[in-house]
Amino acid sequence: MMLAVGTVEYTLGKPPVTSCGLSWSADELDAALTEPVAAVVFDDAGRADLAALLSGLPDTEFDQTAVRGVLSVTNAPEDWRVGEALAESYLVHHRNCRFPWPDGRDERKSGSSLPGADLVGFQNDGGVDRFAFGEVKTSSEKKYPPGAMRDQMGLKQQIEDLRDKPALCNNLVKYLGHRATNASWQALFRQAASRYLKDSNDVRVFGVMVRDVAPHQDDLRVRVDKLGNACPPNMVMELMAVYLPGGSISMLSAKVMQFRKGGEA
Repeated sequence: MMLAVGTVEYTLGKPPVTSCGLSWSADELDAALTEPVAAVVFDDAGRADLAALLSGLPDTEFDQTAVRGVLSVTNAPEDWRVGEALAESYLVHHRNCRFPWPDGRDERKSGSSLPGADLVGFQNDGGVDRFAFGEVKTSSEKKYPPGAMRDQMGLKQQIEDLRDKPALCNNLVKYLGHRATNASWQALFRQAASRYLKDSNDVRVFGVMVRDVAPHQDDLRVRVDKLGNACPPNMVMELMAVYLPGGSISMLSAKVMQFRKGGEA
């Protein structure tokens, strides 16, 4: 199922740094949570791989209950995590990105937030594969921009760090590289790494805000202008704000859980 494009509320900036504000209707949000976003939240691809691995063990041939217990989802995801999955899904469906290793697979306890970028993967642009790094913030604050943009660890600072700190991007490349060994996407990593080793600025950087307030360009206007003044050659950056119906963020977790169970929110 293809994620809704949404209604374009505004566009700002000029290449290599652009931004846009998009709004979704309640029906578009529900459709997203029912299938594509839920698949990211619950890591359906990873659970399928692990199910195949565990089910193939001789000692578990007659104990599928134990396998289901290991793979079961016991805790509801945080609203911000669903917002992050929504942003990831949008970039996959509408910006030709691929994020093959969800950071949830590296958690040692449910609900933890790992350092680094929220999204680490690839974008195919014009037939060329490059590394893509993304940061996501989910905010209901009725300010433009919200604190999630301006705070010390807000989206502003995180995007600037991806732009200005080569060591951070190097670590993200190494993180993905360790997981690419013998993976189905190893060739994709090698193609992106080849470009990166020639020019570490030749990457795509995304900053996404998930909001449930009325759309307003002040969420992104100042930031896109400032980023454009200092963007290195060959780096392309895009800021996005996805506006959900009012009050939606506080219901994201409950809705995605209910849709996954087959009910109606």
